[in-house]
Amino acid sequence: MSVTDSIISTNPATGETIWEAPVGDADAEVTAARGGWAGWASQSSSYRIETMRRFANIVRGKIDEFAALISRETGKPLWEARTEVEAVVAKVDISAEAYFERTPSRKKEGALSEQNALRHKPHGVLAVLGPFNFPAHLPNGHIVPALIAGNAIVFKPSEKTPAVGEFLVGCYREAGVPENVVRLLIGGPEQGKKLAGHEGIDGLLFTGSVRGGLALHQQFGPRPDKILALELGGNNPLVVWDSPDIEATAAIVVQSAYMTAGQRCTAARRLIVEEGQHEPLIEAVCKIIDRMIIGPPDADPAPFMGCVIDNESAEAVTDGFLDLMMKGGNPIAHLRRVEDDKPFLTPGLIDVTSVERRADEEIFGPLLQVVRVPDFTSALVEANNTRFGLSASLLSGSPDLYNRFWANIRAGIVNWNKPTNGASSASPFGGIGFSGNHRPSAYYAADYCAYPVASAEAPAVRASIAVGLKDPEAEV
Repeated sequence: MSVTDSIISTNPATGETIWEAPVGDADAEVTAARGGWAGWASQSSSYRIETMRRFANIVRGKIDEFAALISRETGKPLWEARTEVEAVVAKVDISAEAYFERTPSRKKEGALSEQNALRHKPHGVLAVLGPFNFPAHLPNGHIVPALIAGNAIVFKPSEKTPAVGEFLVGCYREAGVPENVVRLLIGGPEQGKKLAGHEGIDGLLFTGSVRGGLALHQQFGPRPDKILALELGGNNPLVVWDSPDIEATAAIVVQSAYMTAGQRCTAARRLIVEEGQHEPLIEAVCKIIDRMIIGPPDADPAPFMGCVIDNESAEAVTDGFLDLMMKGGNPIAHLRRVEDDKPFLTPGLIDVTSVERRADEEIFGPLLQVVRVPDFTSALVEANNTRFGLSASLLSGSPDLYNRFWANIRAGIVNWNKPTNGASSASPFGGIGFSGNHRPSAYYAADYCAYPVASAEAPAVRASIAVGLKDPEAEV
């Protein structure tokens, strides 16, 4: 929640205020980063990587404190927040390896001691706009590769999770990243717009909604001089076909749809099943839903699912469920508010097979839509029936079906007998269509954090023109 001159962060599970700070100044933060960038870029890559490794050690030493803060500010279970902090630590070694593999320096010998060289340069000052669902891991996934490449950063965390953003920046600085190399901009949408439109940035790295991504894409359209990396959402299909283990399949369905209360861009939104063979699976999924513990982060026993980020989000997800019902959807497990004044939701499961003209939208919460189809060809058509293209998974015992699925599905992440979510940072991460702009992050983040420079180099000036000149003797 924000007021005119400050940002206030609350614990969504309890409503208590946990953090407050004044709104920042985008101009001041960009100016500071521009002043710090050259010195950082002039350091060797080994120096920058060593600094990032100190950062990893500092975070490792604060894992309990960091995880507790993430839980308090997002409402996600403590065990899940801890895995997020572990991902922050792991990102450093992955990014260092990717930097050397994706942005190498190379020289090839030519004639007369000439060389063709390839090296990479940082862009300069990069803005990072972070999301609320993984407020440490996802912005860190942009920031660490950008710092290794030699960029300076202005980071604006989500106004819903600013305390985590401040904690993350504090860890960079404790590791020895100069204060003017990583800047923290506190604010809401207005500050985000000022930062994105600032002449002093050389690019923007964004993780968030498709609506925000589309607005940025339009804004940056006339500016080919500025790099724009967009990691957006998805309307991700999970296809189940001839899977022999119903219980294990149901567990993967639940993990795909309801982890992080459905607030993952890779969460399964559509469960595509074979007509007439779907009932045992649906029954098994409902049994897990009935056993699911939903509660605050520190509850004992530990919850599988916490709340969504705030009451406004809970209302939007509830409205999405009701809208599908009003259009003819058949509810299997009702999505409900657990408490009127807190954003806890029960998992929703709704059959939308008979709903015509379903909106191709990402409902960002614990809601899974079931679509029954007559054959596998129809399953592929339904899976690709989206403007998004982030993640897709097939649960099946047939390698032939998976080969067909992999060849025909349009997505940046295609899995077999695994959840749609939980992608590895050691691989590229990103989607096609409205899920991003073909700049996959994670391992390939190095690709947009530095630009290649090709050089033809010779130790001495040697040149002659053999064609197209008049003979000087003929002129005499």
